[in-house]
Amino acid sequence: MTVAAEHGGASRPGAGGEASPEKLLAPVLSAFWDQPESWTLQTYRRHEGYEGLRKALAMPPDDVIAYVKDSGLRGRGGAGFPTGMKWQFIPQGDGKPHYLVVNADESEPGTCKDIPLLFANPHSLIEGIVIACHAIRSRHAFIYLRGEVVPVLRRLHEAVREAYAAGFLGKNILGSGLDLDVIVHAGAGAYICGEETALLDSLEGRRGQPRLRPPFPAVAGLYACPTVVNNVESIASVPAILHKGKDWFRSMGSEKSPGFTLYSLSGHVARPGQYEAPLGITLRQLLDMSGGMRRGHRLKFWTPGGSSTPMFTDEHLDVPLDYEGVGAAGSMLGTKALQCFDETTCVVRAVTRWTEFYAHESCGKCTPCREGTYWLVQLLRDIEAGKGQPADLDKIDDIADNINGKSFCALGDGAASPIFSSLKYFREEYEQHLTGKGCPFDPAKSTLWGDNDAHLGVNA
Repeated sequence: MTVAAEHGGASRPGAGGEASPEKLLAPVLSAFWDQPESWTLQTYRRHEGYEGLRKALAMPPDDVIAYVKDSGLRGRGGAGFPTGMKWQFIPQGDGKPHYLVVNADESEPGTCKDIPLLFANPHSLIEGIVIACHAIRSRHAFIYLRGEVVPVLRRLHEAVREAYAAGFLGKNILGSGLDLDVIVHAGAGAYICGEETALLDSLEGRRGQPRLRPPFPAVAGLYACPTVVNNVESIASVPAILHKGKDWFRSMGSEKSPGFTLYSLSGHVARPGQYEAPLGITLRQLLDMSGGMRRGHRLKFWTPGGSSTPMFTDEHLDVPLDYEGVGAAGSMLGTKALQCFDETTCVVRAVTRWTEFYAHESCGKCTPCREGTYWLVQLLRDIEAGKGQPADLDKIDDIADNINGKSFCALGDGAASPIFSSLKYFREEYEQHLTGKGCPFDPAKSTLWGDNDAHLGVNA
């Protein structure tokens, strides 16, 4: 479900005036998702598709990089690293092939923005790919898609075919002299392959495990050649920036986090869906637009960027949802996966489910993550079942500390985040599981458990 504002520009969150909540939205990538056959080239071109590409191809590659850098676009995959700066890291004149790899292996619990984007508007990604490849002087691009999403895979293949037929891919694109081939690769389904170096290993036909860095992908990435790895939304945002201008892009969001982005609202909310808005909007404003929490219930805790980010409570409803605002409040914006849970939800059960996911998806390469996530699951299951000991709370905190910052990649950090934040805000609830010898919450009164575990995103 997509909520789109009228196409008349968006107000900056926090600006004066009494604009309706919907006026805070900024539909760009999602502007025509609800139209018939939104995924086709015909529909995309009807909405000024590939106009940004024409402008980019008329510019020298270095000028395109500088333009994207000046726009302030930051990576939408989680870390928020400046996109133009990442392109700038690619060495020039090295005599090696350069590659662009699009990370479409979306699989973190709660994160669900790239798959809907690819399903409804795949040509925005393809246009962005051509612009990016022109900028980094690449002739080959790869889209690494999570293999389970077969309908998206088929739609993406068809969009690539349309682009080839129309001359937007292949030889001498639009008479510019640029040759570009795009390969859509279906991954075998592993969360660890969302880590960029594990993705590259998987793309090369090896087991998906993180690489030791340095060397970084910009120097020795795919096939040991300079490689840019970008998120789907990051690349798909580029055409609008080129077409409408960097000043237009900077007119939205905040100074250090400019532009628009997709917020994925899920959980115990009245109208879950994708809400495209300027960075810096608050959860309170998004809940106003989505009808709030389900009737008769209140917000208990929520994640600002998926299960790997420290959770927030109802005290954080007015935190600006940009990189600086969320970071200052003690969490990470991540993928903007806003999972909202009401008072019927057992925090211990939720954290246990997330930790089970991380233990299952650990690649096993490093000891802190492989062993730590396993033992966290054992302890959390005992605590949730009322079999734990008081010392177990300090033990899970200690194990999480031994994982955080000490694992080979960020999976370990993500597994530790729910532990730290839940103990910070809900330690009494953990203790209640120990003193009460079991979970005090009645599963029959919650829509979260049983057949509805998908609210956690684990089965999504």
